[in-house]
Amino acid sequence: MFGIGMPELIIILVIILIIFGAGKLPEIGAGMGKAIKNFKGATAESEKTEPDKIEENKEV
Repeated sequence: MFGIGMPELIIILVIILIIFGAGKLPEIGAGMGKAIKNFKGATAESEKTEPDKIEENKEV
């Protein structure tokens, strides 16, 4: 995963915990989850519509 091992992830998480505090972490996690879900949905939607656009361009 991008050359990041477990020790590096732990250090990053500790720094995030220090910066934002324990109270904000659930909000940050929920926001990240929603962002990832929206990104996956948009990607899946574009994959569905792209073949249709290609077919339309071939007909013209």
